[in-house]
Amino acid sequence: MESIWDNAYFETIAIYSVVILCMVIFLACFELLTKYKNWVEIKKGNLSVALATGGKILGIANVFRFSIQNGEHIVTIILKGAFGFLLLLLGYFIFEFLTPSFHIDHEIEQDNRAVGLISMMISIGLSYVIGSSLH
Repeated sequence: MESIWDNAYFETIAIYSVVILCMVIFLACFELLTKYKNWVEIKKGNLSVALATGGKILGIANVFRFSIQNGEHIVTIILKGAFGFLLLLLGYFIFEFLTPSFHIDHEIEQDNRAVGLISMMISIGLSYVIGSSLH
């Protein structure tokens, strides 16, 4: 008889659950680092916050995707996902550092869609570099 851990459906549910939990934790950490409240701003219709947050969600999921695709053990998936998240945060701070003429958080909170879009693209782009590097 096949072990429950060898069952593709069980494995999918386990990985899915872990990634959702990690994503909630990572987004809560990101919320603590921004000067605005992501979900309050999104509810108000702030497209820039939605773009930046969506980029973080896609970026985090993409980092996890690479570990899952490589057939990693679930603990390794979590560790690589957390490490990838830290690198995504570092990318956010580098973006802030490289734009001294304005503050990213302020511009996103003010619904500067250009800044929100660039923030999203940075998260997505870096997630491909991070994910493919963590093999």
